[in-house]
Amino acid sequence: MDARTKAIVAHLTLIGWIIAFIVNSNEKEEFTTFHLRQTLGIYLIGIALGWVPVFGWICNIILFAFWLLSFIYALQGQQKTIPFGEYFQDWFKAL
Repeated sequence: MDARTKAIVAHLTLIGWIIAFIVNSNEKEEFTTFHLRQTLGIYLIGIALGWVPVFGWICNIILFAFWLLSFIYALQGQQKTIPFGEYFQDWFKAL
């Protein structure tokens, strides 16, 4: 599986993220690792804020827009950060 395919799979679902993480752990590729960090941040914030009525729902709509933007970047083979994505890259350096 090439780096772009793994990055796309990481965006599809949380299970897809886990699969891409495992496949990428054998042969680390910077492009895939970049998108793994992006999507992990989106998923974790979405899960954390999804339980908060109204505010959480609004945040999840915004996070969906960020996810879609990141997904489009992965499809295009671009390594661009989404808004607040530089924090995800910093927080999840260990990936």
